[in-house]
Amino acid sequence: MKHLPKHLQPRWRYLAVAIETWPDAGVGRRAFQRELWYAGQNLLGDPGSADADLRLMRFELEDGSGGAIVRARRGEVDAARAAIACVDEVDDHPVGLRISGVSGSVAACSESYLGDPAPISTQREVAFDGAELSARRRNGAVDVDTPTGWVGATVHDTE
Repeated sequence: MKHLPKHLQPRWRYLAVAIETWPDAGVGRRAFQRELWYAGQNLLGDPGSADADLRLMRFELEDGSGGAIVRARRGEVDAARAAIACVDEVDDHPVGLRISGVSGSVAACSESYLGDPAPISTQREVAFDGAELSARRRNGAVDVDTPTGWVGATVHDTE
């Protein structure tokens, strides 16, 4: 089978996606890809989802924060953004997604928008709501491990 000439080959755009979830969430690459496909299909329908052709190229998630690179066809970037915005949980774990930027190559996308997708996280004991609880701090946000689940807080809430 011959390759297509360069002017007939599909053109791609790469979307850098910042991911944030609870520190103990077990979100994997396959589950995230599946949610991307479901979101694309539910929002855009079968033809629109096939046109956008969302594909996960890179996925890194550690300690509740990370990044991903999602590939989409060049003319379907707006549809891809909308589909990504529809993903709010993966494997019953809530996730927050933010498009950091769009680029024409994986390398440029990674360098420009996902310089260090896993920021440094520290664990310590904090006084929260009158009790000593375990918490993880990253980039000014604090995730407090309460008996009923994780609670998002700021540094000022724990002092």
